[in-house]
Amino acid sequence: MRLLSRVRSSPAGASLQDRLVWQAASLLLAYPDEALQQRLDTVEQLRAHVSGRAADLLGRTMAALRGAAPMDAATAYVDVFDLRRRSTMYLTYWTGGDTRNRGSEILAFAQVYRAAGAEPPVGETPDHLPVVLEFAATVDPVAGRRLLVEHRVPIDVLREALTEAGSPYAHTVEAVCETLPPASDQELRRAERLAQAGPPAEAIGLQPFTLTVPPRRDEGDR
Repeated sequence: MRLLSRVRSSPAGASLQDRLVWQAASLLLAYPDEALQQRLDTVEQLRAHVSGRAADLLGRTMAALRGAAPMDAATAYVDVFDLRRRSTMYLTYWTGGDTRNRGSEILAFAQVYRAAGAEPPVGETPDHLPVVLEFAATVDPVAGRRLLVEHRVPIDVLREALTEAGSPYAHTVEAVCETLPPASDQELRRAERLAQAGPPAEAIGLQPFTLTVPPRRDEGDR
């Protein structure tokens, strides 16, 4: 299988299982377009090589998406990720908010991708969680893991928000958390403060890695 062949080597700090979880999560967290069933078939193949709790968590999201009507899946996705601030998948939203600082933080993601020899994706910002996960799984697991660990707090905020909303996507984000070091007490307190107070506020710009997962929306919708 093409994806499995791309993740054959496992540098220190990123096991093969971690990379399989990241790729599966990236596909599950993509917008449920007409290629959803094909992506779910790929996730099933990836899950066959994942053991433990992460495999079960990914399977729960996959089962929910398999059982949903296409229109219902799309509507639920927009409702939870587009219309609820706390469940945004843009990781810098929680660190830079709507300020100029966020622009430089987004640029930092793009620079990590370029340093690994990959162009940031067209049609999506480089801090979007499915993009970061695919980069970590298929391009540079060491740099990708570092990005995920550095943004553990926003990922925890997202996981908590999805859990509270009863979203099946919560299981996938939890599977990602299973691949990361446990959050410290300080990180947990910070996540709690962020969830309550929200991100900082002000204005920004974007940037264009050809990725497997589709952009959440067409470029003109942003």
